Amino acid sequence: MDQLTLITFLPLVGALLVLLTPASQEKALRVIALVTTLVVAVLGVRLYLAFDGASESMQFAVDKDWFVLPSSAIAVHYKLGVDGLSILMVALTAVLMPTVILSTWGHIDKRVKEFMVWMLVMQTGMLGVFLATDLVLFYFFWEVSLIPLYFMVGIWGGERRLYATIKFFLYTMAGSLVMLVAVIALIYAFRTSDVTALLERASTLDAHKQAWLFAGFAIAFAIKVPLIPFHTWLADAHTEAPTSGSVVLAGVLLKMGTYGLLRFGIDMFPGAAIEHAPLFMALGAIGIVYGAFLAMAQTDVKRLVACSSVSHLGYVVLGLFALTRSGLSGSILQMVNHGISTGLLFLLIGMIYERRHTRALDQFGGLASTMPLFAFFFVFTVLSSAALPGLNGFVGEYLILLGAFQTSPLWAILGVLGVIFGAVYLLMATRRMLFGPVTHEENKHLSDLNVREVALMLPLVLLAVWIGVRPTPFLDQSRGSLDRLVRKIETARGAHSAALDPAPASNTEVIR
Repeated sequence: MDQLTLITFLPLVGALLVLLTPASQEKALRVIALVTTLVVAVLGVRLYLAFDGASESMQFAVDKDWFVLPSSAIAVHYKLGVDGLSILMVALTAVLMPTVILSTWGHIDKRVKEFMVWMLVMQTGMLGVFLATDLVLFYFFWEVSLIPLYFMVGIWGGERRLYATIKFFLYTMAGSLVMLVAVIALIYAFRTSDVTALLERASTLDAHKQAWLFAGFAIAFAIKVPLIPFHTWLADAHTEAPTSGSVVLAGVLLKMGTYGLLRFGIDMFPGAAIEHAPLFMALGAIGIVYGAFLAMAQTDVKRLVACSSVSHLGYVVLGLFALTRSGLSGSILQMVNHGISTGLLFLLIGMIYERRHTRALDQFGGLASTMPLFAFFFVFTVLSSAALPGLNGFVGEYLILLGAFQTSPLWAILGVLGVIFGAVYLLMATRRMLFGPVTHEENKHLSDLNVREVALMLPLVLLAVWIGVRPTPFLDQSRGSLDRLVRKIETARGAHSAALDPAPASNTEVIR
């Protein structure tokens, strides 16, 4: 079996094994899920190490006949591949999931069997999104990845889980339907669903058609990111989701939106991307500051971190639509950085919630004296999220702001202000939770982090340090694909400039 098929569908095999295991054997269910994700993580790291970052083409490609669309003779293929735009997200998805499964030991104590099944199905969907190179297959995996979160929030969520679930469903379904229209239109325009072929040919469409197709994909992905004004579902989903659900949502699911904007927005329709870049840069920059203000206003620490995602993903969108090499490179890296830092924050908040059964900031204070190990990891993660030099967040944000400044100094300056505001709300929350006197009797006797909790965070902590100290190996993985994409953007920019400012007619033409 080829590498990409194995890494994509092994979680589904694990889900089948969980289904065949009696629900009463909870430990066995957890072990099966953990071992499955650990094997996938090993395969993901192996794929990452074997990947050639200098290559511009899809690697480890798989192409097999699947079916033919009725009455159209358009062949849909089972086609997978990985390039520099997707390899980091594949690796992150593979590495993050064992941490997520291990975290469920602390907070999932009912219907464990069903939860593990949904988690493993979700992993197959997420990996498929990043690996699919057939448009129909991509859409199939997109939908597969969304369904499990609906059940996870609705069954294992908090008090307002039904409200959050319905809101999540309505937003994501609306985006999926809009994207489906664009998928069908694009396939029938070129009589193929092959993403590689479409990436080469879609830019030949006239500007009007490109704009409509770009809008169809962009709206769906903007909802998923989520960009303002589609952001309101995120805080509710994060707040009501179980800890492991929040980690997956922040770590991977939101990046499906930014990856989609990169692959099916910028890469497929570079002309339309150039035309709409000012709008998306504005939405990204405004989202950075607005998300920070939203986070400052929160009294629930989990909702605060959820709102911070609106701000942090605003940087990714700002860098993508700067359409510069540094902006694109920084955005790809920042997708990974956000998954690491925000994933750690949600893990830590889940750990303190298991002990105190509250997330209200005014119920904490002085935890550094009673939980010094928790305080160490929390401060480390806050500094990572605030882009402290030497940790992972700094490199991505620096490259994004550099690329944005080359395109639009105004939005880059607004992005810099977002860095300041981000430090403010994160440090304010840290002070209120960890420092000062212990004002609540319940906080005086809290147990510190145990071995399992430290162990599940260590891989992400080490990654945060590694990326911060030596980011080059991670940036180099996208080098070849970015060379190709930057050339494509420059060609489209030249055509766009020529259309706006056509060359003056020659003297002969004027006389005629």
